[in-house]
Amino acid sequence: MQTPTVKTAPTRSPRRRAQAQKALIKVPVDATLKRGADELFACLGFDTPTAIRIFLTRAVQFGGIPFKIIDPLMTKENLETLEESERLIHDPNAKTYTDVGAMLKEILADEG
Repeated sequence: MQTPTVKTAPTRSPRRRAQAQKALIKVPVDATLKRGADELFACLGFDTPTAIRIFLTRAVQFGGIPFKIIDPLMTKENLETLEESERLIHDPNAKTYTDVGAMLKEILADEG
């Protein structure tokens, strides 16, 4: 994937020169992702460039990403399972197995 580039757009009139200079951001994205974003934002009443401007504005106002980014695998249940695994690893009284077959047999017997 290419590195994003920023180009400064030329101003065309003295009036425009008095305004803040515009910058163009070019970011390569997957075509399917772009189509999906275009459709979503159109349903919300604006285009993708406007959505990107909103995102950038909010990021600057917020001082970071303006929403929580989470790993979809890190659900509450998965985190609890990881914590339990950590606890069992350090528990000297936890049952251990040297034979996978015996372990599976006991697990299946408990479920049955």
